[in-house]
Amino acid sequence: MSANTSIQWTDKTWNPVRGCSVVSPGCVHCYAMKVAHRFSGEGKPYVGLTKQTKAGPQWTGTVVTVDGALREPLSWRKPCRVFVNSMSDLFHEDVPDQFIAEVLGVTALAERHTFQILTKRAARMRDVVAWWIDRYHPVGPLANVWLGVSVENQHYADERMPLLLQTPAAVRFISAEPLLGPVNIERWLRAEDCNHPEQFCEDVGCRGETWLDWVIVGGESGPGARPFDLAWARSIVAQCKFAGVKCFVKQLGAKPRGICAWPHHNENPPMWFDDDGVLPSVSKRQATDLCHAVDDRWWPCSLKLKDRMGGQWSEWPEDLRVREFPEVRA
Repeated sequence: MSANTSIQWTDKTWNPVRGCSVVSPGCVHCYAMKVAHRFSGEGKPYVGLTKQTKAGPQWTGTVVTVDGALREPLSWRKPCRVFVNSMSDLFHEDVPDQFIAEVLGVTALAERHTFQILTKRAARMRDVVAWWIDRYHPVGPLANVWLGVSVENQHYADERMPLLLQTPAAVRFISAEPLLGPVNIERWLRAEDCNHPEQFCEDVGCRGETWLDWVIVGGESGPGARPFDLAWARSIVAQCKFAGVKCFVKQLGAKPRGICAWPHHNENPPMWFDDDGVLPSVSKRQATDLCHAVDDRWWPCSLKLKDRMGGQWSEWPEDLRVREFPEVRA
C-alpha cells in the first residue's frame, strides 16, 4: 500500500487506489502495469486489475479503493514527501468523489508531510479539488498538497496545462516523463508581461506572477523504451531557468540521444533555438555540422549508460544535472 521508493523526487508512495486505464501515449509502457501484474494472482492485491496481452501486461480498467490504506500517512512520524497513487490515478473517472474527499482530508490532517498528486485527468482534478475546497476547506488550498499533470508531448501540454492552472493549489507542477517529443511550456510559466490568448487570461486571471512552480523531466525506461532526445530536456531546463521556475531532471531513460559536452567544461553550454523557442531534435549528421560550426567541445552522441534507467546523474552531461524543488507560496 505504502513504501519507501527510489523515485528521486519523492520519499514515499501511498496507494489508497489500485488499478487504472490507458488514456494517452505516455501510458503505453507504464511501469505500474508491470508491477501490478506481478501481484495480480488469486488472493493478491491487484487481482483482476491487469491482463496479459501481446504487448505485455495492461490495465483492465477496473479500479478499486483501499479503505485500509487511508490513514497510513497519519502514522508516519518523520516529515516526508509522499507521491500519492504511484500505482493508479486519484482522479480516475471511477474513483468516487467522496473517496477523493477522504484522501484530501487525510492530507489535511497529516500536515507535517508534503503530498504530491499527479494525474492525466486534469479536468476532473480541477473540478473535484475546487468542490472539496469549497465544501471542506474554504480558507483555500492546502499548503502541503502539490498538484500536477503529466505532459508527454506538445498536444497534451496544450490540453492539460490550462486546466492545471485553473486548479486551486499551493504548488502546481508538471511531470514531462516520459517525454516523447519537444515541448514548449513557456507561455504557462509566467503571467508577467502577459501574451497569453485572451480566453486563457479570462479563465485563469493573470496576476503578474509565476503560475507554474515545478517541472519534472525525464526519459522512458524499461522494455520497449522510446528514445529521449537531450535537446528536449535542455529546452525545458532553459525555459524554466528563464522564467525562474524550479526544474528537476529525473532520468535520461534507457535510450538517450543528442548533443553531449566534450568532454567536460565549466562554462555555460551553447544552445540553439528554433522560432518557437524549442531546442530542435537534429540528426547525427546535422548535429556534427552544427557542433563543428559552433563549438568543438560539443559532439553528437548516443549515450551508453551503466544505469539502465538513466538515473545516475554522474553519467550525464553536466548541463542536465539539475534537481531543484519548489517553494510553497504564502
